Amino acid sequence: MNIKPEEISSIIRDQIERYEMRTDVAEVGTVIQVGDGIARIFGLDHVMAGELVEFPGEVYGMVLNLEEDNVGCVLFGSDTLINEGDEVRRTKRIIQIPVGEELLGG
Repeated sequence: MNIKPEEISSIIRDQIERYEMRTDVAEVGTVIQVGDGIARIFGLDHVMAGELVEFPGEVYGMVLNLEEDNVGCVLFGSDTLINEGDEVRRTKRIIQIPVGEELLGG
């Protein structure tokens, strides 16, 4: 089998031209305390009040307290599934509730 340098360089050029760089930047924090349906999280420096955050096991929470070195979050699920040291991810979505006749009970 005879490999020509022109063929190799052609293949490499073709792959470089079709290369698409994908990056996923996610702000991640760490649970420092959990109990009574509340989690304290360190490392979410840019999180907003009312923002949904995701815990392991598809448990979600809503950020309420924004303090200098941590944030407080109410959990929408069992706090027994969350442990100190667990990773928490921002969703960059503020919690929303649709308004309509159903909400009013009409």
